[in-house]
Amino acid sequence: MARDEKLKERWEMLVKKLSDQFSDGDALELDSIIYLVGIQELGQYHRKYKKDQKLDLMHIAICRLLEPYGYYAFDFFDEEGWPHYTVKEELPPLKAGEQSILMKEAIVGYFLEKEYIV
Repeated sequence: MARDEKLKERWEMLVKKLSDQFSDGDALELDSIIYLVGIQELGQYHRKYKKDQKLDLMHIAICRLLEPYGYYAFDFFDEEGWPHYTVKEELPPLKAGEQSILMKEAIVGYFLEKEYIV
């Protein structure tokens, strides 16, 4: 099976599984899944987040998701338990479609690593 086909298959399986678990079956969008990764990485599941904190959660997720690609490196946890990352390499300019594919690939890799999907 081609790499792109396998990614598409895994992505669809992941979206369905996450959607069933977190949104009563309504298909989650990419940004929502990134947000969930941020909450997972922070580990503070049962609290309400303000708008700026939600953006911070998405930033944490993006850093964590792109860490295996060499773009970010984990630095430290602050006194509130929030992870901080440093930029190791700037992301190359990507078209919207390329960004989407990169993020989907990174998200699938993350959930494979966490053994949430196979």
